[in-house]
Amino acid sequence: MSSASAPLPSSSGKPIDPILRNALRYTISAKEYELLHQYLLSRAPVVKKCTIHPKRYDAIAMGTDDYNVAAFRASLRLGVLTFSGLKAWELISSKLLARGTAKRRQPQLSVWKSPNVRLSSSLALILLFHRLLRRFFVRIRESLLSNEARSFRRRNPRISRSLTSRLAPAIGSSLAGFFIAVYPGDQLRITIAIYIMTRVLEFGYNYLEELGYFKNWPSWFGSWMLMPVACGQLLHAFVFDRDCFPTGFGEHILKNSPEYIQKRPTDYPSTLRWPSTFTIVDSLAEISRQRWPPFVSPILFPTAAAAILPRSLASISPITSPAHPAIKSLSCALLHPHDPSCLRTYVQYWIQAFPKIARLFTVFLTAMSIPRYKDFLSSPMSAVNNLAKSILRMSLFLSGAIGTSWGSVCLLQNMLPRTFLSTQRWFLSGFLGGLWAFLARKKGRANFLYSARVSIDSLWKVGVKRGWWRGVRNGDVLLFVVSLGVVNVLYEVEPRSVNSGVVRKGLGVLRGEGWVDRAVTRESKGEE
Repeated sequence: MSSASAPLPSSSGKPIDPILRNALRYTISAKEYELLHQYLLSRAPVVKKCTIHPKRYDAIAMGTDDYNVAAFRASLRLGVLTFSGLKAWELISSKLLARGTAKRRQPQLSVWKSPNVRLSSSLALILLFHRLLRRFFVRIRESLLSNEARSFRRRNPRISRSLTSRLAPAIGSSLAGFFIAVYPGDQLRITIAIYIMTRVLEFGYNYLEELGYFKNWPSWFGSWMLMPVACGQLLHAFVFDRDCFPTGFGEHILKNSPEYIQKRPTDYPSTLRWPSTFTIVDSLAEISRQRWPPFVSPILFPTAAAAILPRSLASISPITSPAHPAIKSLSCALLHPHDPSCLRTYVQYWIQAFPKIARLFTVFLTAMSIPRYKDFLSSPMSAVNNLAKSILRMSLFLSGAIGTSWGSVCLLQNMLPRTFLSTQRWFLSGFLGGLWAFLARKKGRANFLYSARVSIDSLWKVGVKRGWWRGVRNGDVLLFVVSLGVVNVLYEVEPRSVNSGVVRKGLGVLRGEGWVDRAVTRESKGEE
């Protein structure tokens, strides 16, 4: 210890400043310093004279508490890596992706108020204190289980049972999740909390499944059942509460809705207004509130009062005024004005939308299958067949979900009375569209959970907006801490319930065990 605290000489014989020595120790490990010295520092004579020899540096590193130093080193690297990645993405998005668009001047923020700095600091502090708290509770547990603490256990039975529990380090270390509050409470923090919560529910389901709770359940039961509920909620929010709806979802739905969202004709006069896509959606919401009024064609009855649209729907008159006179519903006149047959419109939608969506999934899934090139080399026919099945399933699923959601508006209009569930039937339309997830039930779990996360976020915002419930201050932080604690407990009890090797290894890094997979380690030990 005395050699670690006293200034040590460098290669040139001069003593090393203690601040510089500690900075090196908390930045780089002994093995890394040896490699750095061997391949870089030793090749520059000027630098070599001013640096510490690897053996002396190893003595410095071994003379201190390596666990705390390693924890600080890992958190520092995570913070620097996160900040560098965020800064690189900011430069790419502002210089390359936003080229040719009008740029808004961003206000200058101080270093601490910068979102990049606060996010990287938050993640680094979570990693650091998660490791420190885990070691703290592990040491307390070991101390209380010793014979010297027998009297303390006798005097404080409840506290002793809590601190000596096998799960005490897992739960105690999750308190580090409160450092997520370092990052400002915006959409990203809410998304992180919801993501962790849904993964916890998934891991909990896996744990119960391993215990045999779902043995006798039907074969069709699975995560795909989340999709109808999520689609129903999202479609209802898209029509009535678009400010609580994810922007990317709305643009994707409208881009892949031919035959139902009428675009401006090429020969339409530029001096006249044409309703935008979102104006059409807002008008559908207004039609629902007015309980689905019938359509009276201005072509047949130009002077009839019923043929004149109310002021709240006047913006869609360029679409509905020349609509086919045989159409009976105003919603049908807005969705498919040129064809009075709802069924024929639905078939036309499939003819136009399916090839476009199939091309999109062909490019995407082919690119995603590149890392599995060994499967294509070993058995090309089987791999290509599986890829074609995945493309077909996902294309049918997405085309059917969007088309059925729009087509069921006409279906419910013909089946239900006008005043029955006038606004709630949008949820039914989305629910029917989500049933197409049954086709992708075997390999679409990630997509279903993603849609569920987006739906939960949207539903929470709709509830706050409409006054159904009150938002809890820093509730996303509390949700993150509880979810982190449950993940730690499940990983401690049964690592295989965490059905992702990357997540298991990430939890190993978070616990200070390194990039290891406890599930694989357990299986190898069991085989031995």
